[in-house]
Amino acid sequence: MHARAVAASTTALLGTAALLLPLSPARAADSGARPVVVAHRGASAYAPENTLAAVDEAAALGVDWVENDVQRTKDGELVVVHDDSLQRTTDVEEAFPDRAPWKVKDFTAAEIARLDAGSWFGPAYAGARVPTLEQFVHRVERHDQKLLLEIKNPQLYPGIERQTLKVLSNEGWLDRPHVKHRLIVQSFSADSVRTVHDLKPAVKTGFLGTPPVADLPSYAAFTDQINPSYASLSSGYVAAVHAFRGPHGRPLEVFTWTVNDADAARRVAGFGVDGIITNTPDVVREAVGG
Repeated sequence: MHARAVAASTTALLGTAALLLPLSPARAADSGARPVVVAHRGASAYAPENTLAAVDEAAALGVDWVENDVQRTKDGELVVVHDDSLQRTTDVEEAFPDRAPWKVKDFTAAEIARLDAGSWFGPAYAGARVPTLEQFVHRVERHDQKLLLEIKNPQLYPGIERQTLKVLSNEGWLDRPHVKHRLIVQSFSADSVRTVHDLKPAVKTGFLGTPPVADLPSYAAFTDQINPSYASLSSGYVAAVHAFRGPHGRPLEVFTWTVNDADAARRVAGFGVDGIITNTPDVVREAVGG
């Protein structure tokens, strides 16, 4: 939904929201709270996205939260990569010239592990690899960071929600301290987010998108966050989201993406968002004082 339409819907429906569920307490813009800054695919303006180097760069910048994307290989390994094709961010065309269109799901974990996922970004990162989910969470843990994990293209990978939770459990990420303070699982698929909530109700979840205000009560049953593109955002929409309480009894939050300049960061912070997902976490942090 575009920002103007969102604002119009909010004006008409905010009263209805208040009748359905109690309004939240004063939020970021009113209380002086600063939004959380999340390094999108790691600090991806400064290191190749979704690599361990991008996690390290975020840590070097002092950024607590890192976002990543999870997909599944042909032989069932979970790997951290954004596109459903390996073409943009690896040398897969050179390594496997006869395997177009180079979909993640058509390659084994061993084949993907051979690929160079850094040279496209710059020679300093030549030889960087596509990490497995296990490798990625190990690096996040090493830096004592927090993880906003996106299940990417779940329609391509039946059962990926259960598998992702299993890996997180095996790596110690589903204990109480991680679940309560250091982990959010999100997706563009409402069904996927609902599945994560049903499988592991304690895990905090986020829906990527801008649902109509009238639909927010149904989302509040299974997600803790509504996470829209900043281009679709308005102060009225943020207020409408905050009016609902999620499955853990707290007001729904808004983490917006992908904000990479200071002016946009200040604008969405003024809307009262709870988090800002960005390729340039240092720029956004300085702009909002986070």
